[in-house]
Amino acid sequence: MSGAEPFHVEREYLHLDEGSTATVVPVTGDFWPKVMAGQMPQLDRGRLMTCFSFGEDWSTWERHPAGEEAVILLSGSAELLLEGPAGIQSVKLTEPGSYVLVPRNTWHTAKTRVPTKMLFITPGAGTENKPA
Repeated sequence: MSGAEPFHVEREYLHLDEGSTATVVPVTGDFWPKVMAGQMPQLDRGRLMTCFSFGEDWSTWERHPAGEEAVILLSGSAELLLEGPAGIQSVKLTEPGSYVLVPRNTWHTAKTRVPTKMLFITPGAGTENKPA
């Protein structure tokens, strides 16, 4: 497309539906509360792709009952904590490009002390959060 402006993964989500359609979804402060409340049913199928930058531990745990989540390190480093039946498993991501597949319905959070950027490919439907 000539003259088109590019999108930015930190300002817009990309919804990849189960077919072959990709839709740009603007990021707003109420996005996740709306998804968790079931107010965006058009996103219930497929995956959402986005990128977050952070420099401190997450303040919440999250889980995705609708499927696995890919968490890919782009820069910095982070320790992902996955809460499973056998306890908490630690996965350290230190090399850009390294990633973890968070199993369906697994509570997880991230810890870091340095500026970190990660790409997430996640099923949005039913996402839940709880305090860390």
